[in-house]
Amino acid sequence: MSKKNNKKKDSKIVKKIKQNMYQWHRTIGIITIIPVIFWTLSGLMHPFMAHFFKPEIANDKLAFETIAQEKLPLSIQEVLEKNKIQQFVNFRIVSFNNTTFYQVKNLIGDLLYFDTSNGKELKNGDEIYAEWLSRYFLDDQKSTVKKSEIITEFDNQYKYVNRYLPVYKVTLDRADTMEVYVETSSSKLATYNPTSRQFFIWFFDVFHNWSFIDAISNNSIRIITMIFLLSIIGFSAISGIVIYGFFWKQFKKTDSLESKKGIRKYHRQIGIWVSLFTLTFAFSGAYHATTKWDPYTLDQMVYEPTFKTKEIGLANNKLDLDWNRFQNASLISFNDSIYYRCQLEEKETGKFKKPKPDSNSKWNKKEGPKTEVVYINATTNKIVPNLDLQYAEFLAFYFTDGAPKAACCEMMSPEIPDESEVSLENVKLLESKVITNFENREYGFVNKRLPVIKLAYDTPGKTTYFIETATSRLAAIVKNSDMVEGYSFAILHKFLFMDWAGKNIRDLTMVLAALCILIVSVLGLIMFIKK
Repeated sequence: MSKKNNKKKDSKIVKKIKQNMYQWHRTIGIITIIPVIFWTLSGLMHPFMAHFFKPEIANDKLAFETIAQEKLPLSIQEVLEKNKIQQFVNFRIVSFNNTTFYQVKNLIGDLLYFDTSNGKELKNGDEIYAEWLSRYFLDDQKSTVKKSEIITEFDNQYKYVNRYLPVYKVTLDRADTMEVYVETSSSKLATYNPTSRQFFIWFFDVFHNWSFIDAISNNSIRIITMIFLLSIIGFSAISGIVIYGFFWKQFKKTDSLESKKGIRKYHRQIGIWVSLFTLTFAFSGAYHATTKWDPYTLDQMVYEPTFKTKEIGLANNKLDLDWNRFQNASLISFNDSIYYRCQLEEKETGKFKKPKPDSNSKWNKKEGPKTEVVYINATTNKIVPNLDLQYAEFLAFYFTDGAPKAACCEMMSPEIPDESEVSLENVKLLESKVITNFENREYGFVNKRLPVIKLAYDTPGKTTYFIETATSRLAAIVKNSDMVEGYSFAILHKFLFMDWAGKNIRDLTMVLAALCILIVSVLGLIMFIKK
């Protein structure tokens, strides 16, 4: 008897669920109609803008040129002493307006510019260089500068995806009101936004990332709200599949007066077809949102010791190297010694020539410059082989609290929540290599910096560090969990599985899927209003 009673009880529960599921589907559909419209419309704009309103720029990189030894008549020591600078953070060499300068970073982080021929400081040199870089990238020497400002933190127009900070934002007086962001400390183009792109960034930020919640609350509330609504959208899709896919004969009896044709028919048929895409978008979006809890701190992960002018060794213009290939130099402090880190043109390639600007050029988008790096002991003037890899390992150790922190990094919590407690001192290095090209699956274009050294360690999370030794920065850090989330977002949200058909077909598929989801949602809303 008990078994029969249990079966009756179970059947009543199932019946009750069936009776209420249709109502649940309609209710949660109405709750999520506005979020779905926001997300699908802004999502539609992403590939649409990329194909039809993609801004172009004349040069997206500054060509590396060799610096002749005679252009450095004064050494960095002589210039610093002449200007009574006893301590500094680092230096490098830049050339613009037919003059070569030592770009010196002082103790408070300002960049100063000194003529290598006479040691005189260029007043407002950093702003002048930022304007010169902007004009170079745009190939625009005529338009006047409307505004030039320093950006020290990411905002709703300059997103963290651009990586570089601090940067100059230079706005030129042009029809497209072009805004160019440049990092003068590395001569890099961070991004560039004409009017059309400025509007798109704002629209996407507000309606896809829901930045308006940050304005009235905080980041945690924004993420919780998004995950909650995406979960409801996922449940709505599942309930739709159950109602219209598996149990349509039972559910249609609950609303026999409703016509089986017209809006209801299309809502059902299109909904079934796109329900899988709804689930993939909702799941990958919610999963991606969970990675946004912690603030972005990668821009602060830099090793910057202080150098004393009297202790930096021999004159940099007397370095024992092949000056026919010399491109630049800076200082590093490593193993209680000071080294000149010199960048040379690679022997095999001869003189590096910049190809003509081409939006489809691999050089423009994926490849770094072909260079050779040598370390010269500032005291002995001897080249130390294989030091670039050793220095990269030291930096990885440094960024995991394994080494004493400089003032810039003591008060910050690095983006290494699980691995920060694991010292790399006794951890096996599984792989190390120099990466000069962006690779979608390992170190993509979004990471910006090249060349970098990849260091994969045998930690519990299989952590991989990407170190830019030229700037002593942590360019990226990837764990197994990051890779899983990255693949989820790339495959389920950006349709990476369609790459075999080409970018155009992939984007078209994405647009059609989002458009169908939008149509299904609107049809459902119309049905509800009519009801």
